[in-house]
Amino acid sequence: MKQPSTGSRLLQGAFVLGLAAIISKIIGAFQKIPLQNLGGDGVFGIYNTVYPFYMMVITIGAAGLPVAISKFVAEQHVLGRPEEGRRIIRLSSMLLGGIGLVLAVLMYTGAPWIGKWIGNGHVIPSIRAAALALLVVPLMTGLRGYFQGMQQMVPTAVSQVVEQIIRVTVMIVLLLWLMAREASLDTIAAGAMLGSFAGGVAGLLAMLMYGSRHRKQMSKKIHAKSPEGQGSRNELSSEVATVDDSKLTGSTMSIESNVLNADEAVGVNAKGRIVGAAEHQRSNREWIRALLVYAIPVCLGSLAVPLMNLVDTFTVPRLLQQEGLNELQSMVSFGIYNRGLPLVQMVTMLAMSLSVLFIPAMAEAKLRGGPEAVRQQASLALRWFWLIGLAASAGLAVLAEPINRMLYGDAAGTEALRYMALTAAGSTVSIIAAALLQGLGSVRAPAFSMLAAAGVKVLLNVWLVPTLGIVGAAMAGAAAYMLAAALNVALLARYSALRLAPSAVLAKPALVIAAMSLAAAGMAWATEALLGGMGIAADRRIAAVGVSLLGVAAGAAVFVLAAARAGLLTAAELMAVPKVGSRLAKILRSLRVLR
Repeated sequence: MKQPSTGSRLLQGAFVLGLAAIISKIIGAFQKIPLQNLGGDGVFGIYNTVYPFYMMVITIGAAGLPVAISKFVAEQHVLGRPEEGRRIIRLSSMLLGGIGLVLAVLMYTGAPWIGKWIGNGHVIPSIRAAALALLVVPLMTGLRGYFQGMQQMVPTAVSQVVEQIIRVTVMIVLLLWLMAREASLDTIAAGAMLGSFAGGVAGLLAMLMYGSRHRKQMSKKIHAKSPEGQGSRNELSSEVATVDDSKLTGSTMSIESNVLNADEAVGVNAKGRIVGAAEHQRSNREWIRALLVYAIPVCLGSLAVPLMNLVDTFTVPRLLQQEGLNELQSMVSFGIYNRGLPLVQMVTMLAMSLSVLFIPAMAEAKLRGGPEAVRQQASLALRWFWLIGLAASAGLAVLAEPINRMLYGDAAGTEALRYMALTAAGSTVSIIAAALLQGLGSVRAPAFSMLAAAGVKVLLNVWLVPTLGIVGAAMAGAAAYMLAAALNVALLARYSALRLAPSAVLAKPALVIAAMSLAAAGMAWATEALLGGMGIAADRRIAAVGVSLLGVAAGAAVFVLAAARAGLLTAAELMAVPKVGSRLAKILRSLRVLR
């Protein structure tokens, strides 16, 4: 039977993980809306202050090692040494468990000091609740890396979805239980944060279940094999690809395509042949050293994205207090500031989930199609996601007030939400450009771009927040993400000799977005007038739902029509979209707007 190619297996795995990421991140993004609705802006502010710090610590404890595990397990699988792969996961599990335990103890006992650094004592219980998740999440990510190294993506996908479902369920149950007992805002927020621990436990149990099933299958295969067949490598492929799960969960996403960066003991040469496959077996100490040497640079690169989110945690509440707000008031204000975050995350979630497909596509284009194929792939990806990001930013900015009322019940922080909406364009392009760079082999450059953007965010927060409050913080975020996008696109243009036409980048998209914005605003105005004539005031939540949904529908319809008419959306590109693409292309052709 013909074995699927590496590229085919890679794309199949990317599809599975991408679908799981979409499901889990939709759940994760929208869990913040009931959190605010039930707990209020104070609880919402405390949660959104602690969560970025928790994600930073998780990245330190679990970002690099799963990638290293998947790499080395993949190599041993290629060389026909499954027992070495199992030894790697045993050693790495002990290592991850130890790291997680140390970080959990430090975070729990150091919560009062962390609260002082943040400038708010209300976050201490939530920091301690989040620390518990460090006992299980690193172990879970290590097991995910093991299965990814064997090209088995379903366990990771199932674990991700289970983790999110349990996390959100436990969070809401504890919210309701604690609120019924009139607990303090600090305690309620800590209860919400305990959902991360519960989700981690559920995700780990799912991985352990798959691990137990895998051991049983391996045991059956060993007993079924004849002595002559043991150790044979003829059935093994000469290439392997691994997927980095750390970027699909929180903070970052990359794929190691082929084992071209294998260490000196084991590797693959330019012709795809295994070289250096000596019979030397590494000791436990050598394996631990190899894992750490590979994992530490990956971890440092992965810290860039959570660092961007952490900037607000350590600057905005403290700067708000300097302007006269007390600790609780600053948390309420910070919660209002973060109202737009789930909406922006929905757009970036789409980019992150799909970016996993562009990494192997770019690698394949580089190997098979040469520079011209690389330029075409990069140009297509940037054009699509620049348009998607612009449309999301403009639509959310135009409909900020009704969307705010629809989701959160009032219009507090609408101006900040409008500026935060602008981060969708910059962050989307930044993510896609980073994925394209990684596909070309430039792994560290996107991290430096994000670090530079984080530095700019700090400076702009210090400058703008004292005078403009949370609106200044939102403006700083939009500028910082646009800088990250510009740097990544400039690097991509340099590596791929990409030339971007001003009409395709600025002029035509500006016309399309202007038409879309006018349609959304016009529909919103008409809907408000109609509802007002029916006696339904515009500030009621039910009115906001109608205005928001009809405004989004009108804007989306005009966006597709205008993009097709301007030539930014072609028939061939639409036909490539599964299931709905051909139908949409037929409709647009009948309207004579599609070229």
